[in-house]
Amino acid sequence: MSNTSENALFALLTGVAIGAGIGILYAPDKGKKTRKRIKQKTEDTKHIISDRISHAKEELTKAVNEKKEEFEQKLDDTISTMSGKAEDIIDSLENKLEELKTKNTHLQKN
Repeated sequence: MSNTSENALFALLTGVAIGAGIGILYAPDKGKKTRKRIKQKTEDTKHIISDRISHAKEELTKAVNEKKEEFEQKLDDTISTMSGKAEDIIDSLENKLEELKTKNTHLQKN
């Protein structure tokens, strides 16, 4: 879930909670009943927000794990490529060393 979506959802839930609270306050009920309804709406909103936060955490964890796996795969690929190139360089250096040894042997004979 993107940050913009989360902010919009949070703003919407906050607006709903405030609107419900104001609506209850202006309703023609007794104080005790009104307080009970406010408390219930507050609890309901708290649960909704808690659920949304849990969902956002799950989505974030999922995204982080996916990116971690992608990074590890790219790292493995890079290391593998570098290892192959290092072997090529070593082979090339060994060939040059053999050439130099051969030239050196010919020079020593002359």
